[in-house]
Amino acid sequence: MGIFDFLTGEFIDVIHWTDDTRDTMVWRFEREGHEIKYGAKLTVREGQAAVFVHEGQLADVFTPGLYLLETNNMPVMTTLNHWDHGFESPFKSEVYFVNTTRFSNLKWGTKNPVIARDPEFGPVRLRSYGTYSVKVSDPARFLQEIVGTDGEFTMDEISYQIRNIIVQEFSRTVSRAGIPVLDMAANTRELGQLVAREIAPRLAEYGLELPELYIENISLPEAVEAVLDKRTSMGVIGDLSNYMKFQAAEGLTAEGGAGGAGGAGSLQAGVGAGIGLQMAREMQSQGPWGAAPAPKPAAPPPPPPSESVWHIAEAGETKGPFSRASLGRMATDGTLTRATLVWTAGQDGWKTAGEVTALAQLFTIAPPPPPPGS
Repeated sequence: MGIFDFLTGEFIDVIHWTDDTRDTMVWRFEREGHEIKYGAKLTVREGQAAVFVHEGQLADVFTPGLYLLETNNMPVMTTLNHWDHGFESPFKSEVYFVNTTRFSNLKWGTKNPVIARDPEFGPVRLRSYGTYSVKVSDPARFLQEIVGTDGEFTMDEISYQIRNIIVQEFSRTVSRAGIPVLDMAANTRELGQLVAREIAPRLAEYGLELPELYIENISLPEAVEAVLDKRTSMGVIGDLSNYMKFQAAEGLTAEGGAGGAGGAGSLQAGVGAGIGLQMAREMQSQGPWGAAPAPKPAAPPPPPPSESVWHIAEAGETKGPFSRASLGRMATDGTLTRATLVWTAGQDGWKTAGEVTALAQLFTIAPPPPPPGS
């Protein structure tokens, strides 16, 4: 190679990146010795940013555009400034191209159920999955915090960490939201926006942002869903007596259609038996010789309600159980006050006696005045 060809190679240098992988986030421009020549042209396309690292330190970030690297004020050192070293400059510079477009249709989901307290069903276990998109918002910070010196960084290398952050924030948000399970399907959009808002500060530390987060499904365990389906079926059936009659009629019709001529006879016999049974029941209800039906025996009274028993917390110890009558005597002698912490089965945590309606009445009944001369 002649000296002219050698110098031409030193003057002509085009730095650019065209990505056709769809999953590469950062790509380092490879040059032998990481030397950037004087007068090099840097092309940064839309959806890209170029980060210059000079002698191990981040020097500058270039946004989309065409740049001519020909001044000594640039954060790169050219080989022509050190021609006496045989074009082997001791100053090394690296160019990292960062993809700033959105990486879409990324999947997330809960590996283990999320335990939440439902206002109607109590503690429930929930599973959820959906999609999200992510993009680089701060190329310099992303290079410093995540990429480092990796020459080709793909989305797969960070997607696992982002999924963990989404699942963690989803668990916290669902547990604190207090939305009933049956209403979550109508609030998935709001939940997704709330989770994305909670995640934003953490991703900003990596130079990333989450433009979109979608919750596609929130489900219960299979056993719970089976019970819920039965409950829904009962609501659709409505009157169970009419439903049973309808089922019986359907069964007779199916039997008649399947049996042909013989089935028709069986159908008639079944209908006759049903009519006879219904007439016998009506005659029994009317009494002998068409007399007025005998009065039905009165239903027994319901069992008396079970009395609640109460526990008291004093000085870090639990006392009880006490009946309401016992608590009334304690309120009279001053042992029980409105500020005393009490608890009974079915109550959500400890409450003061003054907050419980059944016990607050004990403090409103004043004793009668003492008799004269006492």
